[in-house]
Amino acid sequence: MVAPVTPSDLSNALESLRERPPLVQCLTNIVVAQWTANVLLATGASPAMVDNPREAGSFAGIAGGVLVNLGTPYEETATAMLLAATAAREVSTPWVLDPVAAGGLGWRTELAHRLVADGAPTILRGNASEVLAVAAGGSGGSGVDSVDSPESAADAAAGFAATHGTVVAVSGPVDHLTDGERLVRIGNGHPWMTQVTGVGCALGALMAAFAAVVPDPLVAASAATAVLTVAADEAARRSGGPGSFAVALIDELAALTPHALGEHVILS
Repeated sequence: MVAPVTPSDLSNALESLRERPPLVQCLTNIVVAQWTANVLLATGASPAMVDNPREAGSFAGIAGGVLVNLGTPYEETATAMLLAATAAREVSTPWVLDPVAAGGLGWRTELAHRLVADGAPTILRGNASEVLAVAAGGSGGSGVDSVDSPESAADAAAGFAATHGTVVAVSGPVDHLTDGERLVRIGNGHPWMTQVTGVGCALGALMAAFAAVVPDPLVAASAATAVLTVAADEAARRSGGPGSFAVALIDELAALTPHALGEHVILS
């Protein structure tokens, strides 16, 4: 099968991000804020953790991309998320919804559905259980861990993408990304990515960064996934476990070149 996104598309996306570093507003969870900022900085983007109701909406109007991550929502940050998403839609700023642990927890699931009902995100990113919870009323996973495979969520993801005019990115051993018509599968990555807190959350921020500089959201989501997973492959090769892997991953994100990305990405 020939992938609808080419290695050259992904190389060009990384080159664009490095040439025009985007400002990325992150309304994310308290566990991963510093890690997410470091991943963005290492890749070449500029993070801004503006997540209070007084500033979130106005800042979304000037940011290049916005991440809304539901990992540790509070009343105040939930209000800020709704304001930021609305402002982003009004000025056509791309925004990414990461519905962490949706399905198993009622309030955040309702928040995810409300965010989508007000206007779908540019990209919906999550594990298979989270995507099924938002797209098809699934019951969620085990905490933040998926109990479903990306393959089992493929039909629901494609249907949701087509209905809402968005891109859905389902993370897993092989990442599945679709806009409802095209399907991209990326086979890079290492199991240690699941043993470092916030790698998936940082992926949502990277998608917002690439969506700020790449007009096709499917290419943007694919480039973010490829950058993180190709860097993870190399980081794992020179690490002894999850701890040293986390440090090496930041180094590899900074060192990754557009040429190396296109050469090593596994697309199908």
